[in-house]
Amino acid sequence: MSDHANEPDPDEPEITDEAIEELIDQATAAEEAGVTDAAESPSPELTVEDLVLTLESVSTERDQYLDSLRRIQAEFENYKKAVAKRTVDERERANDKIVGELLPVLDACEGAVKNGSEDVIPVQNQLVAALERHGLEKSDPADQPFNPEEHEAVMHEPSDDVDEPTVAEVLRTGYLWKGRVLRPAMVRVKG
Repeated sequence: MSDHANEPDPDEPEITDEAIEELIDQATAAEEAGVTDAAESPSPELTVEDLVLTLESVSTERDQYLDSLRRIQAEFENYKKAVAKRTVDERERANDKIVGELLPVLDACEGAVKNGSEDVIPVQNQLVAALERHGLEKSDPADQPFNPEEHEAVMHEPSDDVDEPTVAEVLRTGYLWKGRVLRPAMVRVKG
């Protein structure tokens, strides 16, 4: 500690016994004269007009708080809806990714069956059935009009039998996931 800690501050007035006695005398004189604390003094009488103005002021303030509360509540409800929608969208993207990674397995099963391996059919059927329960659909566009949004044309042959381009052969199965194209069918088109 420094030696200056006990020295009096030059800006503070010095409190002496004489100053204390003078303050006590002033307080006593004021008490005898009837001057009291503002908190103890009687308040002026309130009029009906004053009460009505106070009530209107409080009502206006209440209405502002109520409007603010309603606005905040609506914003919170919108926030909850947005979070719920975002959660559903993220779950759907995760499902899309998983199903997309299973498509080569389905292709391998399909290729094995086409090459005469009958043992794969039960596994393929179970896998397809499980995925179909959750929204997978096979796209089998054979003999249907060509749709570039759902089909990928890798071969084209001219034909006079059809008026519009038509899928002649499906080279690789396409799949839809909950109504959206997950993978377009690879096709040969005639016409």
